[in-house]
Amino acid sequence: MPRAGWSRSRTDNNVPQQRIEAVVFDLGGVLIDWSPYHLYRQYLDDDAEIAAFLEEIDLYVWLRGVDADKEFEKAVYDLADRHPHRAELIKAYWERWPETMRDALHDTVALLRRLKARTFPVYALTNWSRETWHHAGRFEFLDWFDDIIVSGHEGIAKPDPAIFHLACERFDVRPQTTVFIDDHAPNVESAQRLGFTAIQFTSAPDLEERLSLLGLPL
Repeated sequence: MPRAGWSRSRTDNNVPQQRIEAVVFDLGGVLIDWSPYHLYRQYLDDDAEIAAFLEEIDLYVWLRGVDADKEFEKAVYDLADRHPHRAELIKAYWERWPETMRDALHDTVALLRRLKARTFPVYALTNWSRETWHHAGRFEFLDWFDDIIVSGHEGIAKPDPAIFHLACERFDVRPQTTVFIDDHAPNVESAQRLGFTAIQFTSAPDLEERLSLLGLPL
């Protein structure tokens, strides 16, 4: 049943749409300052060189496997074997993984806090290996979520539609009344195809404006 008090979102022609009843957040890149660049800036000279390296090893496609059902450490060493001239850099991704993660993105956490203070339902759906998930334990705001799905615990990862179907079932939400926020375009596009109001995260001020336009209690 729709929750009383939340405004309806509207299209440009002022036709009422279904009201938003829940928000699902990604974690890394949205609420947590995570990036492989944090690690590889200690090895390579500039971001262009890092980007070329990540493209060479196809890191983001490879990550879908370790975020789902592959053993992280073994997968790293297998990848290093396939790229022996890059082995040291690739192995660092396992051996020094905590250095890919910095502090919370406090401006976005503040938006989460405001939603939670209004008892608005908030959830997290994250691509994260089960072997490194324990490193997230230092972020107290994770306790604010009504529920969290970690891909590595489920054996599936975004942008696979199956993990969005799982989220709907586990969180008891409908795509048509749920906002999904992620910084990775393929994940946003997958959610959009399933009917979510999906927002690609770029900054906290932009996100606040877009959520306000959807009638969320900020």
